[in-house]
Amino acid sequence: MPPKRRPNKYVYRSIVFAGVAAVKLFRVKVIPTGLEHLPQDEVIRGLNRRVEPCKGAVVAITHFGYLDFVFAEYLLWRQLKVHMRFLVTKKAARKKFVAAVCDWCEHVVVDRSNGAEAYTESVEKLHRGDYLAVLPEAGVSRSFTVRQLKTGAVRMAAEAGVPIVPVSVWGGHRMLTRGHGLSLKAVWKTPVRIHIGEPLKIDPSAPVAEETARLQEILQAGIDECIDTYPEKAPDGAWWMPASRGGSAMTPEEQVVLDEADRAKYKITG
Repeated sequence: MPPKRRPNKYVYRSIVFAGVAAVKLFRVKVIPTGLEHLPQDEVIRGLNRRVEPCKGAVVAITHFGYLDFVFAEYLLWRQLKVHMRFLVTKKAARKKFVAAVCDWCEHVVVDRSNGAEAYTESVEKLHRGDYLAVLPEAGVSRSFTVRQLKTGAVRMAAEAGVPIVPVSVWGGHRMLTRGHGLSLKAVWKTPVRIHIGEPLKIDPSAPVAEETARLQEILQAGIDECIDTYPEKAPDGAWWMPASRGGSAMTPEEQVVLDEADRAKYKITG
């Protein structure tokens, strides 16, 4: 295994600035609510957030499209100048450029067939004071409803003694998701709604399964809020709307079958 590259905040910041520029260039309107739920006591000087031990958080982000994390980072950067550390799959990190970015930006590479090492590294970062971005659905939801979550976000927050910040993103999947590729038309002026839920403080003695189910309900409630207040009305049968809302996306029951097939692949790809 090649040695890791030294972390470089300027590389991270350059990536963030590129994302901010892209949002402005394509005139994407990011519409947030729940900003009052973000920490109000962060120490920010210029473009730097002061990282303090035990002042981090797990940021749980919904995963309907491949750009959802971009908009979550965009908002957290704009509000708190946070350099979130992301969990990146081993499969993606096999690419040399992605591996380099993970090193420079201090992201965590996770093997989906055996996540123990990544879990330990993630908890260490939380203790250090980092914000750790987690996509707890562990894959793109093809029903555009929040599917059953993995327990890692809850377990890490409980062990590190930090809150979970629920972030529901709606609209990003219209730009790029499974079965729908990226195009200028899909991105141009497409609104993105983000709702930040009230932070969850996890009691270490609470049942993990129950707390995980509670997080799922909160994330879905955030998605419902985003859909209800989305500035564009979806046409009947829109592919990007869940079946329960009159769209033509697959049902959660249909998705379960495909999810099981995906999990079998993860044992090979990591």
